[in-house]
Amino acid sequence: MFSSLNDLIAASTTTTETLSVGAFSLCIIAALVLGIVFSSSVQFKNIVSKSFAVTIAILPAVVCMVIMMVSGSIGAGIAVAGTFSLVRFRSAPGTAKEIAAVFIAMAIGLACGMGNIGYALVFTVITIIATFILENTKFGEFKDMNTKKMIKITIPEDLDYTEVFDDLFKEYTSSYQLMGVKTTNLGSLFKLTYHLTLKNPGKEKEFIDKLRVRNGNLEISSSIMSNMNNEL
Repeated sequence: MFSSLNDLIAASTTTTETLSVGAFSLCIIAALVLGIVFSSSVQFKNIVSKSFAVTIAILPAVVCMVIMMVSGSIGAGIAVAGTFSLVRFRSAPGTAKEIAAVFIAMAIGLACGMGNIGYALVFTVITIIATFILENTKFGEFKDMNTKKMIKITIPEDLDYTEVFDDLFKEYTSSYQLMGVKTTNLGSLFKLTYHLTLKNPGKEKEFIDKLRVRNGNLEISSSIMSNMNNEL
């Protein structure tokens, strides 16, 4: 089925001179429909901006158009490389999931532009199913995500931060590391950032209470480390 459809479209898209209106319209419409379907799957259980959702929806059609226009041309390779690079040109850094969505949408458009609509459909369906399964399982999560913590502690400037909490860390954590030091409030306070692994998550409050006694009841924040690494 797919082979006959691909041969029919390929026969009409060998060069830009022989590109028929019917084949062109079929490929563009297919790319747009698949783009909308994929964009809808990206929005499922995820909060994305409308501009990003619309971009993902129309991106396959744009890539399809570019591929069909350069088909059979010597500059096809350069044009395709330029198309891929322009997507990230002057754009703000995105999360790993957003960047993956952009490349998947471009792959859909690339397949449609080459006349492989059937394969583009299969790729879209498989990608959506795989993404849904992976996002709804514990794939890629920390095995003990409740024990991996990032703790930020505020201390007064007259308190030596190098070893002030070491005894508490040895008591309540299996590993710890000072990741950063920042001055604040005109240098009267220090903000310390630690990455650590708790021995017993159930004693986290007890641990923080003892830290509060040591730092004069100044601000302390604790968060799960797995939420920090969403960017590529």
